[in-house]
Amino acid sequence: MKTVSSNYNWIDSHAHIYKDEFDLDRDAVLLRAEEVGVRKIVMPNIDHTSIDAMMELELKHPTKCFATMGLHPCSVKKDFERELYIVEQWLSKRRFHAIGEMGTDLHWDKTFWDQQKEAFDIQVGWAKKYRLPLIIHCRESMDETINLLETLADPKLSGVFHCFNGTVEQAEKITKLGFYLGIGGVATFKKGGMDTVIPSLDLSTIVLETDSPYLAPVPHRGKRNEPSYIPLVAERIAELKNITLEEVQVSTKNADLLFNLTEQTR
Repeated sequence: MKTVSSNYNWIDSHAHIYKDEFDLDRDAVLLRAEEVGVRKIVMPNIDHTSIDAMMELELKHPTKCFATMGLHPCSVKKDFERELYIVEQWLSKRRFHAIGEMGTDLHWDKTFWDQQKEAFDIQVGWAKKYRLPLIIHCRESMDETINLLETLADPKLSGVFHCFNGTVEQAEKITKLGFYLGIGGVATFKKGGMDTVIPSLDLSTIVLETDSPYLAPVPHRGKRNEPSYIPLVAERIAELKNITLEEVQVSTKNADLLFNLTEQTR
């Protein structure tokens, strides 16, 4: 794949670059992103252990790195109410760019499924209260999550289904609810299944993401992911839809609008 010029303007709508996987070269990672035109990075929170590092990075790079606040479903355990209390405290202190990363996950542990659903309901309530978009995680639980969201639907509620790897039918249900589809490295995987889905997606419904440090796109699959790989995802979308990279640039406008990245929250 060719190198994409920095004349392009991209947004990584989902990257955990505050994690310790980037401690040794974080500044270099941000510089590489800038060099290929990735101007803004949305940082979804995980739980109370990730807040300090995320907030510190946002403070250091206030026009590049944008914090969100939420509780990841894999962190929903017996003490999830305590975790949600911390999230709620932060939401009352200042404005964030989204509620998330939240959602459901039936891949690792099904023990706390009821608690995951309760945490989902509570965080959707906060999204409505603070008029913020949701960043929804739904690993091996997409249909269940769509069903949950349908019961809580509101014309003013929006957000993104992060790491979308579902069917055309699931995409239609999600976008009908007013939500975007987060397209990342899976789009480049030979057996990722997205080659039959992306051609049917409307560009007005997608945002680009890396989920750094996870799910690196081809040709970096299996290695640490980083925001500078966003152009690889964009190129794959352009290839599958037989369009130009300029046309894929609408994803930047979508992300900017969804997360209100021109607003200074701090």
